[in-house]
Amino acid sequence: MPKSYLNKTVSALKPSGIRKFFDIAATMDDVISLGIGEPDFTTPRPIIDAGIRALERGETHYTSNHGIMELRQKIAEHLEGLYGVHYDPATEIVVTVGVSEALYLTFSAILDPGDEVIIPTPCFVSYQAEVELAGGKPVEVFTNMEDDFQPDPAVIEKAITPRTKAILLGYPNNPTGAVASRETLEAIGKIAEMHDILVISDEIYDRLVYDHEFVCFPSIDGMQERTVLLGGFSKSYAMTGWRIGYAAGPADIIKGLVRIHQYSVMSAPTMSQYGALEALRLGEPYLQDMLKEYNRRRIMIHQGLNDLGLPTFEPHGAFYAFPSIHNTGLTDEAFAEKLLLEEKVAVVPGSAFGKAGTGFLRLSYATNYELIEQALERIGHFLKRI
Repeated sequence: MPKSYLNKTVSALKPSGIRKFFDIAATMDDVISLGIGEPDFTTPRPIIDAGIRALERGETHYTSNHGIMELRQKIAEHLEGLYGVHYDPATEIVVTVGVSEALYLTFSAILDPGDEVIIPTPCFVSYQAEVELAGGKPVEVFTNMEDDFQPDPAVIEKAITPRTKAILLGYPNNPTGAVASRETLEAIGKIAEMHDILVISDEIYDRLVYDHEFVCFPSIDGMQERTVLLGGFSKSYAMTGWRIGYAAGPADIIKGLVRIHQYSVMSAPTMSQYGALEALRLGEPYLQDMLKEYNRRRIMIHQGLNDLGLPTFEPHGAFYAFPSIHNTGLTDEAFAEKLLLEEKVAVVPGSAFGKAGTGFLRLSYATNYELIEQALERIGHFLKRI
């Protein structure tokens, strides 16, 4: 048996807690999946047509490492119009292969070996892994349902050490659906300024917010100069497969991201960039229609889970519900596996999103309304048996 040639960091990475249940579900029939975190809508037709037109006119070559200027200009215009933040499209924005690449680029550019990144959890499954792959150390700080999964600024400040390089925020939150309040974000901003650390703000779900104020972190006084804003098109415009996102921030930091980007992927897919441009031009009515439908599902799944006896925080953003299953006597892993095998409903155990998620489940309501109703019925049958 030959020795392993993988490095220690990669060998130590845990497999995604989401993938296990998708793999099992793929072998079964009649499964209702509330696991996948992507819109069930098809990309709006004008965006598809824009991608096709780009291909037909021969836009099949590399673009600038930063991305096509017209798209960067439109992103800058979009952010200024929505949140009053101004970015220079020439030096302060880079178009990336989704927010996933933007995360990779950011941590690879800013972290030296052993640098720490504070991460409120539960959080997206990639956060800790991306920090570790860049040679850093993720430091989890817990949020809890009793406080509406708001990050506690005092707990964040207590976690700061001389090795702390950044705070990573992901709001609206995957998996909880929490939206951080202005008061909370302003307090975190003061802490970042006091300790001279960066903030990376993953705002991929910024347009999917329900009856709640969304605060773009760099719009807070004094924060734009120390924030890397990550955004994209996957969730708002149903463009997950297009793999297109961006990072915006201070010119010196974006320059570092581009240095890595040019050697790793060269440029984001050209036809996807033109699709993203069309999304910003014409996508708003489609976004609003999707948001209205997500809200209908949100209300139903939140009420349905609570009626089944699973205490569930009301999600204010994204498209996830995060019920507690502490009162069932099962671990979240066991509950998810038994529910899948016995009732053919796929959900994700909360522990996949960090230790603070232990005892919870993530259910995506980015699926058909009627299927969610059927899933709730199946969950009810399951709960009666156990």
